[in-house]
Amino acid sequence: MDAPGFTSLDQLRLAHAPLVPEVRLFLAEDAIILWARLEATAGRPLRAPYWASAWAGGQALARYILDNPASVAGRTVLDIASGSGLVAIAAALAGAKAVTANDIDPYAIAAIAANARINGVTISPAPGDMLDGDGDGAEVVLAGDALYDGPIAQRVVPFLTRAVERGAHVLLGDPDRRHLPESQLRRVATYHTPVAGPPEDAQIRRADVFAVQATTAEQA
Repeated sequence: MDAPGFTSLDQLRLAHAPLVPEVRLFLAEDAIILWARLEATAGRPLRAPYWASAWAGGQALARYILDNPASVAGRTVLDIASGSGLVAIAAALAGAKAVTANDIDPYAIAAIAANARINGVTISPAPGDMLDGDGDGAEVVLAGDALYDGPIAQRVVPFLTRAVERGAHVLLGDPDRRHLPESQLRRVATYHTPVAGPPEDAQIRRADVFAVQATTAEQA
């Protein structure tokens, strides 16, 4: 795993996600300082350490799963853009048969493994880009705060649609980051999120969980 500097957990704290106190995560005290330290250790530019924060949409989706374990219990689960692994860990705690956590960032893959261990659950970290597929046969596909910018949303939404079309149950957690495919969504829960996490989430007070449906044309 090419994630130099991650094994030294300075600049990280073991904390509970505010909306999901059942789960402990290694989170950044200051993500910008952590990013600079990791780049200095690696000697090259790195992706922002999204894995070191508990994002609002991910917290909402994890809370929903723990409150509604039947959504994943006994089923195979894929969590995309997993980041810290929060949503994947919630699925494992809720009784999923097997959980795969996917992320393109090798530091996220290392974080997922560390966070799974501290929570006593088994998760299969899956590195690489899976967005050209349809979820590799997983019965449940989860996406917590995966629509954080336009270009990413343009790939994630078709991926989620393909997963739905092949019969997967697809759940999306999002705090209205303005890239939602609203015609394909059915809101199943709303959570008022504590002020916590990265600076980008400082003004967020609410996050929703949606069941993703097929495209409007196919529903007609």
